[in-house]
Amino acid sequence: MTVLVDSRLAAGRRRDPHVPAEVPGHATGPRAGGGGTDGGGDRGGGGNGGPGRGDGSPPSRRVRRGGWRSPALWLRLSLHGAASVPVLALGFVVIALLVEAWPAIRYNGLGFFVHDAWQPGSFYANPVTTGGVSHPPGASYGALPLVVGTLASSFAAVVLAVPVAVGTALVVVQKLPPRLSSAVGFCLEVLAGIPSVVFGLWGALTLGPFLAHHVAPIVADHMPDVVILRFFRGPTGSGEGLLTSAVVLGIMILPIVAATARDLLRQVPRATVDGAVALGMTDAEVVRAVTVPWVRSGILGASVLGLGRALGETMAVAMVSGAALGASPHNLYQTMTTIAATIVSQLDSALTDASGFAVHTLAEAALVLALITLVVNVGARLLVHRVAATALPVGRGL
Repeated sequence: MTVLVDSRLAAGRRRDPHVPAEVPGHATGPRAGGGGTDGGGDRGGGGNGGPGRGDGSPPSRRVRRGGWRSPALWLRLSLHGAASVPVLALGFVVIALLVEAWPAIRYNGLGFFVHDAWQPGSFYANPVTTGGVSHPPGASYGALPLVVGTLASSFAAVVLAVPVAVGTALVVVQKLPPRLSSAVGFCLEVLAGIPSVVFGLWGALTLGPFLAHHVAPIVADHMPDVVILRFFRGPTGSGEGLLTSAVVLGIMILPIVAATARDLLRQVPRATVDGAVALGMTDAEVVRAVTVPWVRSGILGASVLGLGRALGETMAVAMVSGAALGASPHNLYQTMTTIAATIVSQLDSALTDASGFAVHTLAEAALVLALITLVVNVGARLLVHRVAATALPVGRGL
């Protein structure tokens, strides 16, 4: 048997003249790769003593494709960098506000959230130091009226705008012909692009006096005198106050909610609506039981977008709210102010404070507004997740 194997190996070497002679201590043939600078055998190693791929190509080409010059690597790094920009921007803003507001946080304490007074103190007297914080004599700040005015005007704007926006979207999607639907959509887009200062000027010169003389007296005089409805009674004022601010904010956020609701309603399957109609449901029942529940999580998200816009609106509210510092609104028509409006109206005078404490207080108010916006958005996200996880009611009585 040994003679037969040796004869076959000798014949194979005679048929292939390129196979080198066997050297003691070195393997030859297809079972092991060769050394040196050339590529290895069928299974063997590559050049420079490295592992070969079996196809004769140099391994350095594979290294270049996966190295730092790879386009895929740079694309992945670029996308990760772009995705981190919003997070870094938010963190930078919050840290900058916190650093600027820290002296005011130390001086005002928790009383900043429960006090009504907004007294900058005497800017012309020499600053005094309390607890290591320099401030004008008599400085006392409370943000409770600002927080109440911000929340009241924003939520009132959402209550006014969301039903009108959803109704507009339903009419545009289901009732109007295509040309008229496009015209209404164009008007919504134009309304969304109008600057806020234009809304503020219109509200101060036209809408506010109209509401004070023709709408508010009717509501205030005919509202029942009960405890829960006394907020809608009282002097109607001259047109500046919570009602005008809420209406102006509602008009400003209406295009956002309406455009989002319109896009959502167009995604409702037509077969589902036709099936509800075939079961004998009226148009109102279809909207109540099928269409609106199908997109309710999206409508809730659109409402949160509008609420976020209303919470941070500045110029329009500053022009129609009356800028009443230190007093929370006790009825729908009383003058008030918001955090954003207070910052923009008080910043000019705060810069004249030699101690810088007034600017620190405005930074603390801005930090409170950012915290309110964060809490509202997180709460709305949880609510949207809970609503989206529930089953859709389809059919009469469900």
